[in-house]
Amino acid sequence: MVAMAGALAARGIDVITFNFLYAEARKRVPDRNDVLEATWREAIDAAVHHCTMDDKRLYVGGKSMGGRIATQVAARGDSRMSGLVLLGYPLHPPGKPTLLRSSHLPRIAVPMLFVQGSRDVFGTSEELRPIVERLAAGTRLFVVEGGDHSLSRPKSAGEPMDKTLGRVADEVAEFTGGR
Repeated sequence: MVAMAGALAARGIDVITFNFLYAEARKRVPDRNDVLEATWREAIDAAVHHCTMDDKRLYVGGKSMGGRIATQVAARGDSRMSGLVLLGYPLHPPGKPTLLRSSHLPRIAVPMLFVQGSRDVFGTSEELRPIVERLAAGTRLFVVEGGDHSLSRPKSAGEPMDKTLGRVADEVAEFTGGR
């Protein structure tokens, strides 16, 4: 996330990052869902309160669970969001493709950008594609061919991770309008 935040900042996009409370306390097990969602809402409150946002456009998102929790907050109707950016969305637990984590996604009214590796064990781009096609207008899927859950590609792909993150950052910049 730090590398992605840097890549976005290099493209003129203001980025705020935060850690969930369990991660800050160096615990391995995530907090309960309500605590995770409350942490996201507090981060959004801080961004809105402390940042100058002349056009009032706020995109939220995250990597894996952070993105999933952001979608849950959006599905509950937080109207301050202009869109979501989801890196490696955990569509299902590894090896359990029938346990989908997508039932709340149709309740989100803003566009979403899903950035998914084609070989992500938490849900491949092909598994995610039919779900994305039924979501809010402007929602799209950007596939990192050969990418895993971390969007990392095999060395044989011939593209170092910083180049992959650069392509992802370019896609995010286009999706957000560079805001």
